[in-house]
Parts: sequence; structure tokens; C-alpha cells
Amino acid sequence: MFLIILGLFIIVISFFISRDESPVGRFVTPIRAFGLALCLLGAALSMFKVVEAGQVGVKTLYGKVDDDVLSSGLHIINPLVEVTPFDVKTQNYTMSAVHEEGSKTGDDAIRILTGDGLEVTIDLSVLFSVKPQDAPRILKEIGNDYLDKIVRPVSRTAIRDNAVSYEAVALYSSKRQEFQDKIFNTITASFSKRGLKLEQLLIRNITLPESVRRTIESKINAEQDAQKMQFVLQKEKQEAERKRVEAQGIADYQRILSTGLSDRQLQYESILAQKAIATSPNAKVIIMGSSKNPIILGGN
Repeated sequence: MFLIILGLFIIVISFFISRDESPVGRFVTPIRAFGLALCLLGAALSMFKVVEAGQVGVKTLYGKVDDDVLSSGLHIINPLVEVTPFDVKTQNYTMSAVHEEGSKTGDDAIRILTGDGLEVTIDLSVLFSVKPQDAPRILKEIGNDYLDKIVRPVSRTAIRDNAVSYEAVALYSSKRQEFQDKIFNTITASFSKRGLKLEQLLIRNITLPESVRRTIESKINAEQDAQKMQFVLQKEKQEAERKRVEAQGIADYQRILSTGLSDRQLQYESILAQKAIATSPNAKVIIMGSSKNPIILGGN
């Protein structure tokens, strides 16, 4: 485009020179030829436009935006048309309290007030892309700085608007996924109206006030102690049950011995044992005493 303008400027100058009767007027023809050559060269170069991979091109002619987009590749276009590239790949916009980690330098985390009036700090990453067919509309209505005009304010507002429905502890624990889903739906609807597509929303960190964190830690420690005590009590109960069963077994055994074996039965068993010894081929020693029954000792 620059070469075309320069060539036209030279051609215009040559008309003024042609009216001059000085020796310079003799160079009018070469000057015009040079200007025309620049115009042709600029037109030739401007006719060929390369759109990089992952981008689309939006054509503009004297401020009027063409609704047809150029896909990636080589295109032959009107030399006077300007092409504005739009990135249609997945883009990441991060707002974080960690310096040099977010899209903006410094602490860029989102500070919100929850339903119980506590201030909570949230780190958020927004993964989105430009809808290729909506790139001309974005250029006409928003411009190519849609990050600062749409992505950032819409995301931060959605976080704040939805946070007031939750308590701080719920956001940190049981309601975190539900909170993230609501934000996702809110941002998706807003982005869709403006030619953007929300692909994923990541709540990377939720920082609670120090007093709330201490309360949660105390509660967790108390729950862990209660679980430990319950385990100890369960173990003691099992041990007591084991001892009770063991004691019951001993008592049953003693009861059987005390009630089930009579004197006659013991005498009968003794006779059977002595008879077995007496009938064996081994040598015997008979000890006679004051007891009713003799004592027979077997030998080899």
C-alpha cells in the first residue's frame, strides 16, 4: 500500500514538473514511468495476502468491513483492501494474585464479597476462542482489543455477581463445583452474544480470610481427633468382646468338669486304664497302698 501511495505521489509531482520550463522538465517522462512502476509493484505485492495458521483475516475497504473472512493460506485480494488478522486458536486469560503469572503484571486476583459478608480472593483462568464467522462483527463492534473490553470485565463481573449467593466456607469446599458451573454458564451466555466461545473455566485458587482458615483447620483437627477416638473405642470394644468370649469358654469348661464327671465315672475310667496296662506284654510293677485300687506301672 505504501508503494502505491508513493508512486501516485511521484506521478502527481511529475505533472507540476511538466509545466516547468526549466531543464528539469526533461525528466518528466522518466519520473512518471518510475511512479507508475512503483504503483504497479505495490499493487502486485498488495494483491497477495498470507493468513497464518490458526488465524482468519477480516477485509476492510475505506472503513467498511467485509462480512466474508479469509481462512488461513494465500489469497489474492484487492490491493486497496486492508486485512486485519484475528487469532481463532484457544486463548488463555489468567487473573492471579501471583506476580508475573497472570495476564497483567502484579496482583490481579478477583476479590469478592460472599453471602456472609467475608472477602474472598479468587484466581481464575478463562480459556476461550474467537468464533471465525463472527470476527467481522467483533472488528466492527468491539475492535481487536476484546481482551480488555470483553473477556476481563465480563469474567470479573460474573464472579462477583454469583459469589453473593454462597458463604465463604461453602465456596471453599462443598459448593465450589456448583459455583464454577454457574460462572461458566453466565460467561458463556455473555461471550456468545459478542462472538466469543468459552471453552473452559478454571478456578485455580480460593483464598479465605485468615480467621476463617483457622476455624476450618480447628474443625478438621477436631474431626480427626474424633475419628481417632472412635477407632480406639472400637478396638477396645473388640478386645473386651474377645476376653468375654474367652472367659465364657473357661467358665463353660470348668462347669462341665465340675458337673459332668462323677466319682463312679472317674473310678470306671481308672479301671479301664489299669486293665490296659495289665494286658500289655511289658513288665509291670504293682504298688499296693491304702487306696482302694492298686497302682500298676508298666515297664519295658
